[in-house]
Amino acid sequence: MTVKIRLARFGCKHRPFYRVVAADDKSRRDGKQIEVLGFFDPLQGKDDANRVSLKFDRIKYWISVGAQPTDTVENMLFRAGLIPPKSMVVVGSKNGQPSTNHHVSPITGEILN
Repeated sequence: MTVKIRLARFGCKHRPFYRVVAADDKSRRDGKQIEVLGFFDPLQGKDDANRVSLKFDRIKYWISVGAQPTDTVENMLFRAGLIPPKSMVVVGSKNGQPSTNHHVSPITGEILN
C-alpha cells in the first residue's frame, strides 16, 4: 500500500475547501483517507492566517515512513519550510551541440554533481 499526501476537496460548488490528507494512492480523491493532516482554503486572502493550517509533526511522520506528497502539496510543504525544494534539471541543446543534463540547485542556481 503506497500512501500519498494529497488534497481532498470539500465545500460547495464554486466554493472549494480542501483537506490535506494521507490516503492510499488507489483510493478516490474524496474517498477513504487514513488521516487528516490539515486544511487549505483558497478563497481566503494570501496573507490570512486561516488560509493554510498543517499538522507539522504528523506530516513529518508520514514523510519519514515513505508517504509521497503530490506536486501541489509538495509546493505547500516547501512554502511552510517542511521540505527542501526539488532539484531542477537543465537540458542544454543549442545549434546542434550534444545535449547535456545538469542538476541545478533551485535556491543558488549552482550545478550539482
